[in-house]
Amino acid sequence: MKKRTLIFVAIALGAFGLAVSQSIPKIDWPVHDPARPAPPVVDPGPSCPPAAVPADAVVLFDGKSLAGWEDAKGAPAKWTVANGYMEVAAKAGSIQTKRGFGDCQLHVEWASPAEVKGEDQGRGNSGVFLMNLYEVQVLDSWNNKTYADGSAAAIYGQYPPLVNACRKPGEWQAYDIVFHRPRFGKDGTLLAPARMTVFHNGILVHDNDVLTGPTAHKARPPYAAHADKLPLGLQDHGNPVRYRNIWIRELS
Repeated sequence: MKKRTLIFVAIALGAFGLAVSQSIPKIDWPVHDPARPAPPVVDPGPSCPPAAVPADAVVLFDGKSLAGWEDAKGAPAKWTVANGYMEVAAKAGSIQTKRGFGDCQLHVEWASPAEVKGEDQGRGNSGVFLMNLYEVQVLDSWNNKTYADGSAAAIYGQYPPLVNACRKPGEWQAYDIVFHRPRFGKDGTLLAPARMTVFHNGILVHDNDVLTGPTAHKARPPYAAHADKLPLGLQDHGNPVRYRNIWIRELS
């Protein structure tokens, strides 16, 4: 009886593991493939004033202080704060929240430099990292050719946005992201992959996409077990990208 039970459990666990692996989609295109079709361009309309903050949201940046942010080493964040926004400072490095988050609704407003310099990935490049692992790309994609899975609002290296809803350089843009973190068993086994829905300037660009794993350059690494809550990160990619009005709602 015990032997049969063990066999049944082994079969069940094997089937469960297969189901999880099958729930992670296989992407037909190689990572950063230049032949991958670019998303069609859609005009999102004019830039809007900062969005209202919901009563139950945690304000991560109010335009005045970086007190809730730090660099990768835990030192105070050194980005510039002025006129209601923060801006990537030269060689200051990426920053992250002092507080960790998991499942969430995130609102981020950003603007690429009004003066266009560079091209491709060298133009208005930054990134919003959920749990410091899963990136929604920030890039000046206005008349700027790059690989599809690295364009503005792409889930970097995995999924291009459904459309290119980028505004002109220097204009304020908004991401609204619903993120569900991956689930891991006590032994580190992946129970459920991360999922993400993204609106760029009010236009749906990702509809509950299932992530293949964490973000990487020129790679799609597998999941590795991590904490249920981790910081939100903003990337320093060498361009003076601006951010304002960042708030988050934790989802239970």
